[in-house]
Amino acid sequence: MESIKYVLPENRMPTAWYNVQADLPQPLPPVLHPGTGQPVGPDDLAPLFPMELIKQEVSTERYIDIPEEVQQVYRQWRPTPLFRARRLEQLLDTPARIYYKYEGVSPAGSHKPNTAVPQAFYNKQEGVNRLVTETGAGQWGSSLSMACAFFGMECQVFMVKVSYNQKPYRRALMETFGASVTASPSVNTQVGRMILDEHPDSPGSLGIAISEAVEVAAMSGGTTKYALGSVLNHVLMHQTIIGEEVLIQLELADDYPDIIVGCTGGGSNFAGIVLPFLREKFSGKRQTRIVAVEPAACPSLTRGLYAYDFGDTGKLTPLTKMHTLGHNFVPPGIHAGGLRYHGMAPIVSHLKELDVIEARAEPQLRCFEAGMMFAKAEGIIPAPEANHAVRGAIDEALRCREEGVSKAILFNLSGHGHFDMQAYIDYQAGKLQDYEYPQEEVAMALAGLPSVG
Repeated sequence: MESIKYVLPENRMPTAWYNVQADLPQPLPPVLHPGTGQPVGPDDLAPLFPMELIKQEVSTERYIDIPEEVQQVYRQWRPTPLFRARRLEQLLDTPARIYYKYEGVSPAGSHKPNTAVPQAFYNKQEGVNRLVTETGAGQWGSSLSMACAFFGMECQVFMVKVSYNQKPYRRALMETFGASVTASPSVNTQVGRMILDEHPDSPGSLGIAISEAVEVAAMSGGTTKYALGSVLNHVLMHQTIIGEEVLIQLELADDYPDIIVGCTGGGSNFAGIVLPFLREKFSGKRQTRIVAVEPAACPSLTRGLYAYDFGDTGKLTPLTKMHTLGHNFVPPGIHAGGLRYHGMAPIVSHLKELDVIEARAEPQLRCFEAGMMFAKAEGIIPAPEANHAVRGAIDEALRCREEGVSKAILFNLSGHGHFDMQAYIDYQAGKLQDYEYPQEEVAMALAGLPSVG
């Protein structure tokens, strides 16, 4: 009998996160204070984050134990299944062996609770009862809202305005969990009012929403902390439970990936599946080709500069060295709202500079085409963000067919698209469009990069 899925019992769920900083060939460039240009210290980050997360952000320990309280919550949906996409293989008539890790089985429908739960836990442990954040498509906002509900905390979410209007059911999910949701840019913050004064019809961006959330936390006098769903080192580390599970599951399948594909916006789901395999690669045990797929409308890895930049539009955050399109860049309103970020995680950017990973950009219509193909073959409707990974995996499988070689292809299906059905309706009605890379806008945004590094 041919296996379709590889499922681990709860007692085989990994109990530690993997910290790639222990094994990087070269250390990450330091995070800098925008005022002094010097590396930031714990006191600089304390107004935004609890001390335990600050320690994890800078740690070079190879493994960080997952607290039992977090494991208890994880076990509600973890370990998540690994599927062999046999029907998709047949549809493509490819000799490739296609596997996908399905993170859409979480209550919030994506991989985001993997970091939302520990972030809420560590904040609650230090006496914080209120968190504020931003969200693009709503995957992160709904996950943090859920985590806050689990730990009896308040949650405030600034949702990028174009997604706020595109995805009302994601907004409803957050509110069902008890969160307050505000379209960003808003009149509730100084940054939001400044943006609206200059651009009254602004569709918003993750950079703007981050500014609003950071401002609320910074002005709260310590009563509210900020939580981020991607980009930061500790966030990527929390996601490595994905790849750690896959390593065990592939042993059950008696296979190992020749190619790993993930969608990239800020970098969290990509890092989650890739980093444990990089540990094997850095140690010389196994070699795997790793492909990051980003939207052509917001191509930070393939078209951005590797430079120090702010993580937000309002310039309230420290400076990190990353692939960036400029903190003032506002991407077109594609349906993959979770990938509409001007920068890329410092770890992912660093790996790209070291030629450890490769990157490609895909237009919106090719990604929805792949998502429709996947849904018809596998019965799961991917989130628009995850469609980028599906596109990359299908293209690699077609290349195997052309070359007549059988390779194992692994990708992360980071979330389902059940709350994104308007995007699929619009695609099938021919209402979606591809966006030209806005070179002039990016040139203007890059011109505003801080002069450091």
